[in-house]
Amino acid sequence: MAVLGISLLGALSAPQAHSFCGFYVARGDAKLFNKASKVVLVRDQDHTVLTMASDFKGDPKEFALVVPVPAVLQRGQIHVGDPAAVDHLDAYTAPRLVEYFDPSPCQMRAEEKAMGNMRAAPMSQKASADAARERSLGVRIEARYTVGEYDILILSAKQSSGLATWLAENGYNVPPRAERVLSGYLKQGMKFFVARVNLKEQTRLGFSYLRPIQMAFESPKFGLPLRLGMANADGAQELFVYALTRNGRVEATNYRTVRLSSDAEVPEFVKDEFGDFYRSMFRQQHRREGGDVVFLEYAWDMAWCDPCAADPMSREELKGLGVYWLDAPGDGGGPGAPRIAPPGGGAQNVFVTRLHVRYDEAHFPEDLVFHETGDRENFQGRFVIRHPWRGEGECEGLDAYRTQVRARREKEAETLADLTGWSPERIRRRMGGDADWSTPQEPRPWWDRVWGSPVR
Repeated sequence: MAVLGISLLGALSAPQAHSFCGFYVARGDAKLFNKASKVVLVRDQDHTVLTMASDFKGDPKEFALVVPVPAVLQRGQIHVGDPAAVDHLDAYTAPRLVEYFDPSPCQMRAEEKAMGNMRAAPMSQKASADAARERSLGVRIEARYTVGEYDILILSAKQSSGLATWLAENGYNVPPRAERVLSGYLKQGMKFFVARVNLKEQTRLGFSYLRPIQMAFESPKFGLPLRLGMANADGAQELFVYALTRNGRVEATNYRTVRLSSDAEVPEFVKDEFGDFYRSMFRQQHRREGGDVVFLEYAWDMAWCDPCAADPMSREELKGLGVYWLDAPGDGGGPGAPRIAPPGGGAQNVFVTRLHVRYDEAHFPEDLVFHETGDRENFQGRFVIRHPWRGEGECEGLDAYRTQVRARREKEAETLADLTGWSPERIRRRMGGDADWSTPQEPRPWWDRVWGSPVR
């Protein structure tokens, strides 16, 4: 058995790119990363609903999850969620690439003269150990449930060595470093939520994959335990946290929360290599910030979007993730909440924050601690491709436009090198012969417009 702990917890005068108009063409979702876990945190006052989507790959009988929790959970506080809702939330909030197309500079010139420059604003685990053995180890099974395809135990313990021994005797592969981490949680009075796959129930229910595990609890503490997962990790882990709150953005209190680079203009070829670009860009920023930061990738009021990069989350999906206040009488929205519903009927008064953490033992010696702010300013990790106008024609200002485009392309190459650490030579090679398209030339003969460039 693998103690996953939380690898989850323990995944130019040409128009500028204003506002969020344009066409979304690529997303940097969690699937682009290995060892990536996704956690949805619904938080309101002291109430938390936690949804953990594992990236476990392998035989379900080898799966096990051990999570520190603040209290003994009742059967009704544990649920099995819908992975599609978590994936939808990931797609909705992922950093993305948007493209714009320059209009004809000749047409622009005419319109500017006529109208002025108008720009858009921007388990089933058997109780094989007898009660005497449990008592001798100081371990107590506080509760035992079967929820969906999972067998779940809630454990308490007096000492970490006894808990580690009990886990090992019951088929859990406890890493050597885990005992020290367990001790820290025991000193805080934490219990342990332990889950295994009940293969018979999984077969009966007809699922070939592991659905997310959900738990609801009350605690003044708002955070995620990372350290137990690192005890079983063989390198840095990716954690994606999607926080759904009433009032505003969520940020870490014991680590710096840093905004992902956004709104940078990058060369056109990035459209075909956005996954490589996003991974390289994140690695470069992570390195520059010292490795011990939490990145903000998205913060937005779900009452509206401009435009939506994916279909808005439905009220049913949000309720399934634990947003219980949607039908509360008189709940018309948090402070300053817009009243414009997105296409498809998204929910009012839910603010979503997406955080991305790359963590290891050296840089994250403490569990993550969060707090909800009153900040409702919208933010998204967003990168821009601006396609130059490639038409034909002659007008006042065309040569100036071509000069501006050449300067813009140079700036895009420099920006990409800075964002990713890619060499300028690689970037210019990928930009290819297109780099010379805007050089003023003699008009192309009509047959070239039929067959294109000569065969080389």
